[in-house]
Amino acid sequence: MKLNDKTVLVAGLGISGRSMIDVLRSRAKRVIGVDERKPEADLHSFDRIDWDAVDLVMTSPVFNPRTPFILEAQRRSIPVFSEVELAWRLRADNDRTGEPAAWIGITGTNGKTSTTEMTSAMLTACGLDAPAVGNIGKAVSHAAIDPSHDVLCVELSSFQLHFTDSLRLDCAAITNIADDHLDWHGGIDNYAADKAKVFHGVKRALVYNADDARVSALAAAAQTGPDCRRIGFTLHEPASGQIGVAGGWIVDRSGVAGGEPGEAVRLAPLAEFSHLQEPDGTLYPHLIADALTALALVLGMGADRELALGALRRFAPGGHRIQTVATATMADGGTVRFVDDSKATNAHAAKASLSSFADKSVVWIAGGLAKGSRFEQLVADQAHTIKAAVIIGKDQQPMIDAFAASAPDIPLTVINPDDNATVMDRAVDAAGSYAVSGDVVLMAPACASMDQFKSYAERGDRFAAAAARWTGEHGER
Repeated sequence: MKLNDKTVLVAGLGISGRSMIDVLRSRAKRVIGVDERKPEADLHSFDRIDWDAVDLVMTSPVFNPRTPFILEAQRRSIPVFSEVELAWRLRADNDRTGEPAAWIGITGTNGKTSTTEMTSAMLTACGLDAPAVGNIGKAVSHAAIDPSHDVLCVELSSFQLHFTDSLRLDCAAITNIADDHLDWHGGIDNYAADKAKVFHGVKRALVYNADDARVSALAAAAQTGPDCRRIGFTLHEPASGQIGVAGGWIVDRSGVAGGEPGEAVRLAPLAEFSHLQEPDGTLYPHLIADALTALALVLGMGADRELALGALRRFAPGGHRIQTVATATMADGGTVRFVDDSKATNAHAAKASLSSFADKSVVWIAGGLAKGSRFEQLVADQAHTIKAAVIIGKDQQPMIDAFAASAPDIPLTVINPDDNATVMDRAVDAAGSYAVSGDVVLMAPACASMDQFKSYAERGDRFAAAAARWTGEHGER
């Protein structure tokens, strides 16, 4: 991609925007940063853009496709790229191979981060420089120009993929598709079509959720490279062409683990993977799905099977993903556990989290920024699990309406949203008042965090601190 005679407009100076400017400064004739809130921007209003001087627009994910400056660029036939598109076009040759690093792309409504981290950990154990980048870790535009990397494990959002068209990945996966960000994309079909871009032209392994009809259809319709292997993952006994679970074992019948296609190859007992299960051995279905996806991807890259499995056994998930952050021992000798799944920012993720626990054992802390979502079906599906609920957030009515419609008998406490600084302490106190030995206080809000917290990570940290305080005050010593 030749840029030395181009003027490039970078819209939005968040993490991806700043990275693009850093990468472009030495490559483009001129770079113009536009951000209404950042003092370091060259322009602080999109109305001040001299469109006659602009050759390319690089946009950050915050701007949806109907944003006026994007429509104006398209009206003028000025290309609009994402950071991912820029990174793909600027790939550096690897120091050892003399060719650009391979890319593994992972997208989906939920499970992207865990899957990407597992993929990176397994490839690193196999001796490759294979960082997790994109939505996590290093910005993908910086990573793509670093010649030390052998493989990039790229977490890809639907926002990034919308303005990305050139990707031809070595391996790609869609973990699942459920309603999310529909206001940004303008509907579920547009959202799914953007996700499906990861499958276009895949060279080695296309990995898809065989338990998700929409993802399976996208996988079947994908135009791949001639040698690409399609691998479905399932939480059930796998059919031919799939990797899944049977008799307490991870079993491959796709041929990616070394057997013939259709032949059942037992890889490892699930009990060996402590991060996939509760302390009592109860398995987390969504983390098993993430592990199967990552394993199929790395084996699809040709990684050593035993080294990869060893790394998967040692893997420790990042924070705020169904993580026990405090345990109170009660007077009767039983315990109340506090579990942080702050990264469950939509109904699909919250359902996966809630379904990991026993009937009527969960005091659920839910709510936040609903993003136009409805929760009636989620509450109906998980009413058997939920003992009581505590509603946080400034956008509380959708969650309140869901309980009124789907489970009116479940006790609710609605937290006054006025004081952000104390909201989590008040929520944990309310949840603790419902909890008895054997219960779990689960913070899996099904909503975004930005109404009351800086991020899902801050929300999770505040929950962990409040839980630690509560256990100190109420637990027996």
